[in-house]
Amino acid sequence: MKTSIDQYCINVSDLERSVHFYETVLGLEITHRIETPGFSEVVLKGASGNRIQLARHHDQKGPIDHGNGFWKLYLDTDDCKGLYQRCMEAGLESISAPERLEHWPVTAAFVRDPDGYMVEILEHHGEAPALSGPGRKG
Repeated sequence: MKTSIDQYCINVSDLERSVHFYETVLGLEITHRIETPGFSEVVLKGASGNRIQLARHHDQKGPIDHGNGFWKLYLDTDDCKGLYQRCMEAGLESISAPERLEHWPVTAAFVRDPDGYMVEILEHHGEAPALSGPGRKG
């Protein structure tokens, strides 16, 4: 049996503001919109086909409470510096500018989306080092 994660859903306080970020700034494609009596949602997909679902609950008041369960969203790109610059031009908060991390080997940058979720922007430069420990395959 093979299992994979296909889609994540996150709560947002302003659906159209978040759609603008994920579609216009990050370059994801809207696949569909969902309207129900209690919430509005937009599903977007990236080049890999994986999706993110943005949900605006109609009774949501104030900022999103992140709790401590969701840490960050990873985005793969072929131009970390360029995507980071687009995020800065869109007025997003920078957590850290693009930095090459030779151990992995990637260039990584961190920003916050319009609702404060941490987004890690990754550009891969080769194979990651072999894993050790219980998650290791092989």
